[in-house]
Amino acid sequence: MELIAEALTARHMAADGQHSRWCQAWLKDKLSAPHALLTTSCTSALELAALLCGIEPGDEVIMPSFTFVSTANAVVMRGGVPVFVDIRPDTLNIDETLIEAAITERTKAIYVVHYAAVCAEMDAINAIARKHGLLVVEDAAQALLATYKGRPAGTLADMACFSFHETKNIVSGEGGALIMSTDDQYARSRVHGEKGTNRTAFMLGQVDKYTWVDKGASFLPSEITAAVLRAQLESAEEIIADRLRSWNFYHEAFAAAEQEGFLQRPKVPDGCVHNGHIYYVLLPSNEQRNAMIGELKKRNIGSAFHYIPLHSSPAGQRFGRSQGSMEATDTLPARLLRLPLWCGMGSAAEAAADALLQELEAGRRAA
Repeated sequence: MELIAEALTARHMAADGQHSRWCQAWLKDKLSAPHALLTTSCTSALELAALLCGIEPGDEVIMPSFTFVSTANAVVMRGGVPVFVDIRPDTLNIDETLIEAAITERTKAIYVVHYAAVCAEMDAINAIARKHGLLVVEDAAQALLATYKGRPAGTLADMACFSFHETKNIVSGEGGALIMSTDDQYARSRVHGEKGTNRTAFMLGQVDKYTWVDKGASFLPSEITAAVLRAQLESAEEIIADRLRSWNFYHEAFAAAEQEGFLQRPKVPDGCVHNGHIYYVLLPSNEQRNAMIGELKKRNIGSAFHYIPLHSSPAGQRFGRSQGSMEATDTLPARLLRLPLWCGMGSAAEAAADALLQELEAGRRAA
């Protein structure tokens, strides 16, 4: 509230004020990133990345189908074609071994999603991209302060997009950020982000007036949003440490159930460090998953499924195409159950874990 009051009393409530600059400096410092730009959402960051990739009508962008609609919409809004490939059964991330077969002469980029803040296999993906002259964009919406082989998510590709939506670890209600690896990307992002004008150059005294010079939109957030985000970023490590305690509690609590074949726990490959964003289990069937959501609801415990795969959605079939079998994408998300996880959860994690285990045992006895 104090930081919001500062934004109000400073009488600078539009974009690019002191709180925006502070947040961008924090991101650059914590991620060792060359450039960071706050955006109104991760969706707008993905759309801005598509502009910087030069996506034009007919261009193809490879991505997983198991993701939120914004990943694909960013490409479709530019007239591009999302090309969906299957996911890995262990991490539910894009299967890097299937990417090369999806590349055509129209392929422009690869959009990689770090599901549940467990990073995709970026070394292999970047090697494929370099071989074929493609750009790589991380959809790191869930992955702030996660790492891959000691390197921060958000710095593993040409560009990266973060979300600060209220459902994420670090929140500003709505909000996002675009991380860029080159000076040229950053200079162009300022033009695209300022409605296609050279306003930033004007504010820096580099030109004597500003005008329309390129494509653009209103991508930058208000200082009120940035003030909320700044307060969250100041406590980011503590927030994530708290969430990890709940995540680790769940993981230990379900170890025996996994050994007995009641469920599958998340897999975190060696070299990946996540941030406790999501805890999920895979149940034996879609029917059991759906029934479990209902039974937990009776106990006043909010569990949920997650994304409906894009390749099978009406818009996905209209605007995109699939490459090869989508077996893992078609079957695994249908069995996925997300458990409640939030900062300050404390003993509520124990109650949720006990409830799931009790319902699994009741189901076993009934069978």
